[in-house]
Amino acid sequence: MYQIVPVAPGEQQTVGGSPMKKKLSHEGRPMVLAGLLGCVLVLAAVVSWCYYSASLRKAQLLKAELLDLNKDGFIIHNMTGAVVFSMTFRSGTLDLDSCSKEGNILSCTQSDSGKLNFFIQTVRPKDTVICYRVRWEELQSKRSVEHAMAYNDSHCDVYSNRDAFGGILERYWLSSNATAIKINDSVPFHLGWSEKDRTLRFQARYQDSPFKPAEGQQALPELSYRVCVGLDVTSIHKYMVRRYFPKPSKVPSPEVFKQPLWSTWALHKTAVTQDKLLQYASDITEHGFTCSHLELDDRYTSDYGEFDFDPQKFPNASGMFDKLREDGFRVSLWTHPFINYDSINFGVAVEKGLFVREPSGELPALVRWWNGIGGILDFTNPEAREWYSSHLHMIKTRYGVTSFKFDAGESSYLPRQFSTMVPLSDPSTFTRRYTEMVIPFSERAELRVGYQSQDISCFFRIIDRDSVWGYELGLKSIIPTFVLPDMIGGNAYPNRTTGTSDGKNVLPDRELYIRWLELSAFMPAMQFSIPPWAYDNEVVQIAQKFTELHKTLVAPRVLELAGEVLDTGDPIIRPLWWIAINDEAAYKIDSQFLIGDDLMVAPVLEPGKQERDIYLPAGRWRSYKGEHFDKCPMYLTDYPVDLDEIAFFTWVH
Repeated sequence: MYQIVPVAPGEQQTVGGSPMKKKLSHEGRPMVLAGLLGCVLVLAAVVSWCYYSASLRKAQLLKAELLDLNKDGFIIHNMTGAVVFSMTFRSGTLDLDSCSKEGNILSCTQSDSGKLNFFIQTVRPKDTVICYRVRWEELQSKRSVEHAMAYNDSHCDVYSNRDAFGGILERYWLSSNATAIKINDSVPFHLGWSEKDRTLRFQARYQDSPFKPAEGQQALPELSYRVCVGLDVTSIHKYMVRRYFPKPSKVPSPEVFKQPLWSTWALHKTAVTQDKLLQYASDITEHGFTCSHLELDDRYTSDYGEFDFDPQKFPNASGMFDKLREDGFRVSLWTHPFINYDSINFGVAVEKGLFVREPSGELPALVRWWNGIGGILDFTNPEAREWYSSHLHMIKTRYGVTSFKFDAGESSYLPRQFSTMVPLSDPSTFTRRYTEMVIPFSERAELRVGYQSQDISCFFRIIDRDSVWGYELGLKSIIPTFVLPDMIGGNAYPNRTTGTSDGKNVLPDRELYIRWLELSAFMPAMQFSIPPWAYDNEVVQIAQKFTELHKTLVAPRVLELAGEVLDTGDPIIRPLWWIAINDEAAYKIDSQFLIGDDLMVAPVLEPGKQERDIYLPAGRWRSYKGEHFDKCPMYLTDYPVDLDEIAFFTWVH
């Protein structure tokens, strides 16, 4: 069969000949090209679809419930879709092709530096809480692992004093975005932060570090932690405390909550003597004050590391204790874990092997502390624990001592490299072992360190405060605090005191002392050292007024809350946001606090002020003056507070 092709005028027609063939070839070329282009486009569309489908599957693979993972980190959303948590991998990136998902576990086996064990496991412990177990474990590289948590859109306080965070710490952070993070105990953990970038940096490393891997394991770092998200900041904190921290077993001495403690330290420092202690006790009684117990601080022994009285300074210690008992005083003594090299007990401890040792284990490790150079007792050694405890019991029995103030105990006083009888992978475990020495004396004992020590029922105090206004170890740093704030007026250290000096003694500023006194009256316990009568009769009267207010108003509520802590773990002293979880203003206020949920305190913390701005969260409040405020939340601007007053408000049901 053939086809007739019309010929244009003047055009030669040839059937089966060459001219016709050339004509067809010339005209069909665009059609062929179009066809090829169409095939390419179809192929590209198919490839793009396949790539899109693979990317979609990969994107779904890299998602967990409310969590998105990428090679550089992960983010967590809340139920409304807002980002509430962001973590960046600073030390490496994931090879996403090595990632897989099985059930509620998302895992990866490769990073840019080699093999690793990485996973995120999603857990729902309750309907209102979702948690993510995160682990990055290096399997080849010994370099550090570092993740950075951003807190740009949340309220997260990072507070330190002179490059130190303090002595009572846990690996736990809480954000106003209703998120919390808990670093696992097994991590060789280091913390850093950047104010500029608003990030906390969590690092795991063994190199150039006091951490050691478990015996028989390589020094391959592992950073593991839990991130939990709840409905609000208060409820997620309550969940974390109940889930991850122990609770006290009992409430310590109610008398210490009710009556002030009186210490010799800020007043006499190391120059304390028998006569000075007896005079101090006499002055307390003469000026009409009560006393839970007297605290005889540094230095009553001849040398540091001994357990009896210096006969030069305390020529009749037994008679002194008899006199104090007759006058109704209990006495506690200062103690610490050091034995200086010039003490008679240094040689004893060396011979018995009671000290923390150098890495070789052959020689005791000498440490420098604020009172000299010596050894530090190894509290992983049962013999050292028994030796130390027996000496405390001996002096307690001989003189009728009530309890002890246990000073130091921070792992920072350990040598950078050391060995103990029981190897410590985490040097913070040393702090825990030291705090355990308190248990037999816990009714009135005092500690300034704590790590996983919530179940030790004693009085934890903050580190020494300077006699200054402001945040840098001053009055403002008292909020928030622990059960026992520092001495009223601070420690009166030379060159770190706002006040007057006669060349020998330093006296904190009068106004500072009064405002410190008023704030302390609303803390769980009060502690004097510099006495009110060092100023004038008006200060004595103000002190009497506030010690009585503490006894009648504050202590009963604190003791009630202390009983609840045994079951709940909820703090006694609480921030304003505890009862105002959706109130942005409440998160920004650090100069007011709550005792429980229904007593709010607003101290004056600035010099020369007899007024202050006060924020009342939602609810009905009654002031200490009898005023009622029903249309809250509200600000009270320039609210008058006289020098002998502190503003406080009770919540009206």
